[in-house]
Amino acid sequence: MAVVIIIYVALIVLMIASWWKIFTKAGQPGWAILVPIYNIIVMLRVAQKPWWWIFLILLVPIVNYVFLIMMIHGISKNFGHGAGMTVGIIFLGIIFIPVLAFGDSKYIGATASTDGQPLDQVK
Repeated sequence: MAVVIIIYVALIVLMIASWWKIFTKAGQPGWAILVPIYNIIVMLRVAQKPWWWIFLILLVPIVNYVFLIMMIHGISKNFGHGAGMTVGIIFLGIIFIPVLAFGDSKYIGATASTDGQPLDQVK
């Protein structure tokens, strides 16, 4: 039982460290991951989505899943990745979130596209 608890705590620490690193790469305060609700607001900033989505995410059942997926995809795109990274984060977050955080991904914000070109140059 102690081994299970140690593994569980290690995974929690890994996820907190990963999101902290993602936030700091995006120019947001890393400590925000530790504050409930505010961390979702910061994720919306990183994804460049409107702040009022927080109400849809927290208060509207079923619809919240759609908006969470759109938020995660926005984060993926703003780090220069595509739908594959989004699907990876959704289904294998324990692997893909640390890859996004500690890998070579750089936050490129609104100019992000899946092929590395700015959005205004994509045909």
